[in-house]
Amino acid sequence: MALGTAAAPYELRFDAGRICLDLLATTHPGERLDGTGPLQAWITGSGLVPAGTPLAHADPGWLPGFCELRGHVAELVRGRNAARTRSYDLALARVNELAVAAPPAPRAVSGEDGSLVRELAGPPECAALLAAVARDAVELLTDPVARAAIRECEGDNCPLVYLDTSRGRRRRWCSSEVCGNRERVARHRRRAALARA
Repeated sequence: MALGTAAAPYELRFDAGRICLDLLATTHPGERLDGTGPLQAWITGSGLVPAGTPLAHADPGWLPGFCELRGHVAELVRGRNAARTRSYDLALARVNELAVAAPPAPRAVSGEDGSLVRELAGPPECAALLAAVARDAVELLTDPVARAAIRECEGDNCPLVYLDTSRGRRRRWCSSEVCGNRERVARHRRRAALARA
């Protein structure tokens, strides 16, 4: 993808198991939140807002807030077992500060078929969306069971982290279809090369 072009929604990843970890995935293999359109697609795809929620009021000023929060979450997730550093403490303070704002207020309304569907009481503000992601990070980092399930992908050159909720806690890759498939192809090529030798 050329630098400065918008990421298509299908290129965004939502398979890390938590919204805050899905936000971390927007940096790999390159910056995915490189404009308001990709940010809007991420906000909708992550489930922060119901599908169809208008986000036309989102402006480029929202990007620095999401990128800042992403950096803080990365510091906290990756530094969870390390000695506490000043940068860790600052990241923790900022995530806690962002979590204080009220997240978007949902309400139940009748859908076209008469069933109840979720929509927001009003257009979501940036601070409310950041608060929802920050609260997700706080919940993840303060839940000992969830924290113990945080894994880093074993794929070559893949820095993504995910929540391992697999049976037996033996998940190895951020995605079986992406990194897992690459590993299987590489293993097959190695065996084929050895067979030819």
